[in-house]
Amino acid sequence: MVELIAKTPLDGVSPRTIGTVTLAEIDLGVLTSVAPYKGQDKAAGDALKAAHDIAWPAPLRATGKDGVRAIWFGRDMVLLAGPAPDAELSKYAALTDQSDAWCAVQLSGVGVGVQDVLARLVPIDVSPATFKRGHTARTQIQHMNGSLTRIGTDRFVILVFRAMAGTLLHDLERAMASVAARG
Repeated sequence: MVELIAKTPLDGVSPRTIGTVTLAEIDLGVLTSVAPYKGQDKAAGDALKAAHDIAWPAPLRATGKDGVRAIWFGRDMVLLAGPAPDAELSKYAALTDQSDAWCAVQLSGVGVGVQDVLARLVPIDVSPATFKRGHTARTQIQHMNGSLTRIGTDRFVILVFRAMAGTLLHDLERAMASVAARG
C-alpha cells in the first residue's frame, strides 16, 4: 500500500536571508474561516473570546499572538489561526477548515529593509505610521491575491493560496535581492 507523506506548501524550504531580510515558511497551526450566521456577529465574537481568549478583530485588523490569532479575512469573516476551533463557535458561525489551502511565510528584517521589499510587491503603504502592528489587509502580492499582517515592528505574515507558494517564494527572493543590491 502506498503511504502518503504530508508536505508543506514550500516543501520544507529552509529560511532565506538576503541582505537584512529573512523569509521563512511558518506553520500557523489549524486555519479555520469563521463566518457568523446572520445576526450572530456578537455571539460569535463572544464565543471566540470565551473559547480562545482573543477578541473578534475589527475590519483590517488582527488580534491575538503567535499560537492563536484571529485575522480579519473579509466582510463578516475571520481566519482563526492556531488551535482547532472550539465546538461552541459552530452554534454561531460557519466553520471551514482552510489548513491545506494556504501557504504562510514570515518576512522579517532590520530597519526599512522589509518595508522596501514589500513596497516592490504590494500596492499598499506598509510603513509603521500607516500599517501598524495588528493591521492586516487582503491585497495583491505582486499578481497574486493574498493576506498581509504586521505581527511586529519588522515582521509580517504573508498568506497566499497554496498553489501559488512557489511563485511567492520566487517573487519575494527577487525583491529581497533587489533591495539588498541597492544597499
